[in-house]
Amino acid sequence: MIKNVVIIGAGNLATQLALSLHEKGILVKQVYSRKTEAASELARKVNASFTNDLSQLLPETDLYIIAVKDSAIQEVLENIWLRDDQLIVHTAGSVPMNILEGFSANYGVFYPLQTFSKSRKIDFSDIPICIEANHPFNLLKLEKLGKMLSTSVNQINSEERKTLHLAAVFVNNFVNHLYAIGADILHDKKLDFDLLKPLIRETAEKIVSLHPIDAQTGPAKRNDQDTIKTQLKMLQDRPEFQKIYSFATESIFRLQQKHDHDLL
Repeated sequence: MIKNVVIIGAGNLATQLALSLHEKGILVKQVYSRKTEAASELARKVNASFTNDLSQLLPETDLYIIAVKDSAIQEVLENIWLRDDQLIVHTAGSVPMNILEGFSANYGVFYPLQTFSKSRKIDFSDIPICIEANHPFNLLKLEKLGKMLSTSVNQINSEERKTLHLAAVFVNNFVNHLYAIGADILHDKKLDFDLLKPLIRETAEKIVSLHPIDAQTGPAKRNDQDTIKTQLKMLQDRPEFQKIYSFATESIFRLQQKHDHDLL
């Protein structure tokens, strides 16, 4: 049973995970960050100690959670001093579990599939938590911890998790970038982005009951060439946006054609 943790990281995911664990009665004993101010700020919120020195991590805890950017995980592992039997996990979507091999006899992955921001409190109750471990005993520990936070705890291996993360980049990171483009287009004409928010909400809510291919609307699906040409012309001063518009339009049309053909 995991009763206490050390959080290695103080970014978006680390912050929200630490807060949620704290709320559920898990003792966050210590927070590490290279930036003392960030470590101190998060530690204060969860009544923990803090450090900016990996060699000063508390030696006795049930679980060490590495919640840093993917490229920093190896550096963290090479600079921590742990007993070789202590349970350690990372929270990354695209990093295989075996990166932890050799640093402890007990290791795994605890990956919440969600977008996180420090300033926006998030409810973990329906967030899919993807777990993996090198031993069934460790998997059971992570499963119990996950179920304290969420109703959706899923055993997902490294290859499956990598695929999930790729899909998540499309449906979250790329979609959010398109929001930013929309906001930029409106800003140029002094129009308020709030005008688009009901449309954004409805688009997201539709896929709860509809497959995305069935929820698709717009000129690309209709192959409305007059509208497509007009809108491309409107973007002539923004060639980077033109490229995205053209590529997305072609992709929508081809995916719709494939779907229609599969139904024949």
